[in-house]
Amino acid sequence: MSLVSSHSPHGQSSLHTVQVLGGGSAGSSAHVRSLASGLVARGVRVTVCAPLEAEQTYAFTGIGAGYVPVPRCADPGSVGALRTACADADLVHAHGLHAALRASLALSGRRVPLIVTWHTRTHVEGARAHLQRLLERRVSRAAAVVLGTSSDLVDRARRRGARDARLAAVALPGSRSPSETPFDDCERLRLKTRAELGATDRPLLVAVGSLERHRGYDVLLDAARAWRRLVPVPLLVIAGEGPLRGELQRRIEDEGLPVRLAGRRDDVGELLAAADLAVLPSSWESRSLLAQEALHARVPLVATDVGGMRELVGDAAELVPYGDPEALSAAVVRLLDDPAHRDALRERGLRQAATWPSEDETVAQVLSVYDEFTQPWPFT
Repeated sequence: MSLVSSHSPHGQSSLHTVQVLGGGSAGSSAHVRSLASGLVARGVRVTVCAPLEAEQTYAFTGIGAGYVPVPRCADPGSVGALRTACADADLVHAHGLHAALRASLALSGRRVPLIVTWHTRTHVEGARAHLQRLLERRVSRAAAVVLGTSSDLVDRARRRGARDARLAAVALPGSRSPSETPFDDCERLRLKTRAELGATDRPLLVAVGSLERHRGYDVLLDAARAWRRLVPVPLLVIAGEGPLRGELQRRIEDEGLPVRLAGRRDDVGELLAAADLAVLPSSWESRSLLAQEALHARVPLVATDVGGMRELVGDAAELVPYGDPEALSAAVVRLLDDPAHRDALRERGLRQAATWPSEDETVAQVLSVYDEFTQPWPFT
């Protein structure tokens, strides 16, 4: 009996899955909420173990899941809390490296399947990179199966010794087509956002992500120097917060760059809707939320050709080598000078986005994996 075929929205199952989040990126937390919602709707009992701030932001209990507060990975009590939460679990699904490590420790000595999803990878160097490899090896070998959101993550898990590693692309939760919002409302919001940012009569470029080294913002600022000669001068808005804020702000001021650091924003969708271009200069990405949101919003994208980016966007974005400010700058200038090419990218973006899995398809794939590692359960 298949878990997928035998469940019904009205039936109740005895299957109990525990979803484990660590610190959790926004992408993995949103995915767990979407996944938990779909599982609950299919009659699966779900408990989410995550830090309190994740429950406050994503309201897992609001979609019918149980919730157990588990401290972040640095807290010595986190493994004990997980062990208690998993006491009657039929299957544990951990999201991210540190969540998977703690889940494997909590399940030590128990014959409970551990499913691990790698949404991304941590960016570390030197001795920390060696420790990272050791942790990845331990988690990969402890898991019944590792699900990678991009092919390079699947390959990485196999290199680390995973007995089973598969591609499991996750849906972009809550995505909406631009056609769902009346045009006049969209245009008013777009003009209002552009005015607030100071881009009423100039092109607006938007980048989104934490202000950390691997995001490539140093290269993006190098590229922005060339845009100063354009008429009108484009404005680059970077939404995000992080340890490099001071360093980046000093460069912007010292070099007179047409760049604004907007800090952490809760209105990324509105920023994208107002933008002429989205820019993603990272050193590595798997299934970038910004790239997905840009294509859904019909915003032309310039991104680095790294990680799972080409697999995600196909020919629906301008891809450039990482660490090459000249190539990045030239791609932006070409697009700003070529409205027809921007329109072509918008249409390709919609077609590419239509190939990505829906939330229902993502849940169905995960259920099929669960089916392999749990016994059929009776309905009451």
